[in-house]
Amino acid sequence: MRALRLAASVVASASAVFLVIGALGTLGVLPKSAEANPIWITPLVALAVLAPATVGLLIAIRQPRNPIAWILLLGALTVASYPVDVVLGPGWSLQIGRATWPALYAWPIAVAYVFPDGRLLSRRWRRLAGAAVVSFAGFMTLAMLDPSPFEDHPSVRNPLAGNAVGESLVGTGIWIPFWLGILASLVAGVLALRLRLRRSVGIERLQTLWLAWTAALIPLGLLLCASTWLVFGGLVGDAVFPFLLVMQAAVAAAVGIAVARYRLYAIERLINRTLVYALLTLLLAGAYIAIALALGVALGRGSAWATAAATLAVALGFRPLRSLVQNGVDRRFNRARFDALRQVRAFEQQVRESRRAPEEIGAVLAQALGDPLAELLFWLPASERYARVSGDLVHELPSDGRTHLPIRRDGVPTGVLLHDPALLERRDLLDGILAAATLSIEIARLRVEVRLQLAEVHASRARIVEAGYEERRRLERDVHDGAQQRLVSLGMRIRRLQRSLPREAGILRPALDQIVGEVGSAIADLRQIAAGVRPARLDDGLAAALQDLARVSPIPVKVETPIGRVAPSVEAAAYFVACEALTNAVKHASATKVALRAVRENGALHVSVSDDGVGGAVARRGSGLAGLHDRVAAHGGTLEILSPRGGGTRVEVAIPCNS
Repeated sequence: MRALRLAASVVASASAVFLVIGALGTLGVLPKSAEANPIWITPLVALAVLAPATVGLLIAIRQPRNPIAWILLLGALTVASYPVDVVLGPGWSLQIGRATWPALYAWPIAVAYVFPDGRLLSRRWRRLAGAAVVSFAGFMTLAMLDPSPFEDHPSVRNPLAGNAVGESLVGTGIWIPFWLGILASLVAGVLALRLRLRRSVGIERLQTLWLAWTAALIPLGLLLCASTWLVFGGLVGDAVFPFLLVMQAAVAAAVGIAVARYRLYAIERLINRTLVYALLTLLLAGAYIAIALALGVALGRGSAWATAAATLAVALGFRPLRSLVQNGVDRRFNRARFDALRQVRAFEQQVRESRRAPEEIGAVLAQALGDPLAELLFWLPASERYARVSGDLVHELPSDGRTHLPIRRDGVPTGVLLHDPALLERRDLLDGILAAATLSIEIARLRVEVRLQLAEVHASRARIVEAGYEERRRLERDVHDGAQQRLVSLGMRIRRLQRSLPREAGILRPALDQIVGEVGSAIADLRQIAAGVRPARLDDGLAAALQDLARVSPIPVKVETPIGRVAPSVEAAAYFVACEALTNAVKHASATKVALRAVRENGALHVSVSDDGVGGAVARRGSGLAGLHDRVAAHGGTLEILSPRGGGTRVEVAIPCNS
């Protein structure tokens, strides 16, 4: 690949050297070529050489094996090599020029055969292409052997004059089949473009259309050449050569437009950088010269201060000037990249101003890239997995045809962008957008990581609460089925023993009554302890437990409980909130009535306890209300206390209960 790129550069450089030699000969600086043109035609020659050489070199740098690049480069070299008589002498120069003029048609028609993908239409076209090569090569070989004198330059002797072989071949009319083959190849080239145009769609059709318009100039040029030869007797008259030069430049320009405008061969990045650094070099050089001259006049010629100041100014101005030039080039020649970068940078500014969330960066990138299926995944070092912006872990990157583009910051992986493979042809767009979005991507990644860690903390707390709840249920069952039942059985046995005593043992009856009473008190204490661990009434649901709580309250309680069953741990947490709030209303708020409401809305259990007491309740550390906050938070819920002095107290709780 490197050797091919070097060879392409050598061919392009040789074309430029020949062009300069010819121009200097035309201007009289060097010995004038026998094939030298009038001075007015020199700009057309330069255009016909530089256009295919530039486009061919750009394509060769990007795709060294692309045949279109080499066709353009060799075509430019053919046009530029007319001043070869500086080395070979005027005789050979005119003879080579007479033999190689068909090459002016050969390379444009060769482009028509293989444009835009660098391949022939099918295997059948290989025969046509081979016949075209034979026709052009045979005709140019016969023309090279032609010993006839040069009609336009009678003073120059043909170096092959008197060659019997040449006279016998040219005089027999053997050149006619080759001439007809050239005509047929020109028609076939135009036909190939027409077939491609009919078969292609979308971008490829637009690419082909540009060359199809200019391809019409090829047979027109040959017709004009033949007419000149028949009418004036010259091979290529002064009116024909300018037309051929325009045709050369037009074909190269059509290929260049297809390459640059429709991203053929993904070459726009190279063109963009070339324009940026060329303009940047000119501007910095101009600034350096201007500053050096101005300070040189002020400080004196040869002052080191002038040179130092100019150098410092250029160094300081490089970065801002490069950004300015890059934006200008993008705005003019790469509008899609310019608009995409502007969109991403505007989002970055909104993130800095806290007007948008960094997590929106994935959607912004998809919109800027024009890829609705683009997706941004964030790398989590702790879990060594990727995660979506929603927090869902991705255990394996999807294999759905999208390309995976790793994203790094200072060499550290931060994520991966899944995108359409077609965007790989626009790496300048991808790299520019990702570079502009680096800050938002990193912030979004950190926020996703923190959210996942908090979710894990909440899940851990919920598991601890659930384990504690299950332990309380076990303890309540053990108390009910174990110690409580044994005490009840003991009381019943004492009563049976008391009834079986004889009358003369009546002195024992008061003592036995006292023992049975103490056993009853112990049972009552155990039931109260068990209710504090978990009320048995919760087995019938939260609504039933709250109704029982309201019935035993010393003040009126209005209960509204239009709810179904939720998770047992959530029911227990809500019940203890209601108990604590009701206890505070009775003991501390001097309330005369309480409203208790429990509803299920939007995936959460909402409990509110309102009283008409004195208000001023504060959840101090260590108080019952503070304990409620911890209990609710363990379930991922929220607790809010509204208690203005003299306005009563309202305790509101929301506990998630999706399951």
